[in-house]
Amino acid sequence: MSAPPTAKGAPIERRDQLVQSLADGCKPRSDWRIGTEHEKFVYTVDGHRPVPYAAPEGQPGIENLLEGIARYGWQRVEENGHVIALKGRHGCNVSLEPGGQLELSGAPVRTLHETCREVNQHLSQVKQVAQPLGVGMLGMGFTPDWRRDEMPWMPKQRYEVMGNYMPKVGTLGLDMMLRTCTVQVNLDFADEADMVKKMRVGLALQPVATALFANSPFTEGKPNGFLSYRSHIWTDTDPDRCGMLPFVFDEGFGFERYVDYVLDVPMYFVFRDGVFHDVAGKSFRDFLNGKLEGFEGEVPHMSDWSDHLTTLFPEVRLKSYIEMRGADGGPWHVLCALPAFWVGLLYNSSALDAAWDLMKGWTVEELQELRAQVPRHGLKAQVGGTRVLDLARETLEIADHGLATRNNTDGIFGQDERQFLTPLKRIVDSGETWAEEKLRHYHGKWNQSVDPIYRRYSY
Repeated sequence: MSAPPTAKGAPIERRDQLVQSLADGCKPRSDWRIGTEHEKFVYTVDGHRPVPYAAPEGQPGIENLLEGIARYGWQRVEENGHVIALKGRHGCNVSLEPGGQLELSGAPVRTLHETCREVNQHLSQVKQVAQPLGVGMLGMGFTPDWRRDEMPWMPKQRYEVMGNYMPKVGTLGLDMMLRTCTVQVNLDFADEADMVKKMRVGLALQPVATALFANSPFTEGKPNGFLSYRSHIWTDTDPDRCGMLPFVFDEGFGFERYVDYVLDVPMYFVFRDGVFHDVAGKSFRDFLNGKLEGFEGEVPHMSDWSDHLTTLFPEVRLKSYIEMRGADGGPWHVLCALPAFWVGLLYNSSALDAAWDLMKGWTVEELQELRAQVPRHGLKAQVGGTRVLDLARETLEIADHGLATRNNTDGIFGQDERQFLTPLKRIVDSGETWAEEKLRHYHGKWNQSVDPIYRRYSY
């Protein structure tokens, strides 16, 4: 999640400024980039427990971890005297999720090979800092055994506002904040028509990505009945700001319709002079009209709009780029598989057309049913006689073609970007997701314990 803004930006006097802010994301194909984000749980090697922000002397803390990583040339970002994020070069940064999950928000890069190098460099730095502190990193969609009441809260004001509001609109919002991790990719669009097609394909196929990356089958040490419990959590977090966005499939969808959707989502906060003012549940439309309670007569700035955009959590999110948000966090060797999946589908026109042809006959109701089934059944989910496993196989074939046409080789072994799809192809060939692999071990050689996860699947 975002750090506090450093500039207010222009005042917003007209709705069309908001529409233009999205349209400003349009880029020629030559300028399209790939931005990969991933989160991981931080735990103590001794006891496999969550790590607080500030710990007693001699004990590891998230603050110590950030300070250690900063030695590699990162710039500290502070809030009320606490380091809460790190800024790197070229738009890369490290930040904290509410429960201490450590996130890398990668720089916009041209190829998946660059993404892979960035991820590997970051995880190498993190490991070098973490090992002397006695902490480890785990990539999963949901913590396998920690209770909500033992999770630490990071010292970020926006999380306090969100944490107070979440229980008012859903039962699992605090779990989303404190106990989930994801990997996502941010991608560009050429124009409004290209954005519309990518949003539709992204939303239609997001359940396939969720199934392929399903990796959260445990809650507090026991199987929870889901393969992607993280995905299920979003269904009971906040109906105003989560979900599949059916209106994206309506005729006439574009930047204006998305702006109207965002304006109708209740606000969380207004950031002024270093303070996050709680306006949770109030209307951005009122703010736009100078009628926001507590800020009467004041109009928002573009920084307020940018902040508000970050508090929406649909399966696919539009800013000046498109965010694919449906995947569980996973192990080190698959962090580049998600951007490979979506780049292969969306960055080649024939692949994008083929992906749309695959899904365009589905009704919105069928897509909603697909979204509802996948968290529990993964690749075994079926809608209208179609198996998600078959959809995944066809989708990977399309993505493979899309990556092949990019013809970007690594410059060392001559391998192109298709290599990053290999972990997903293995899942489709075996029919077993990472969640199901863990469940098989849990009921077998792990003797109904989740503790071996920390030894086998850590970074």
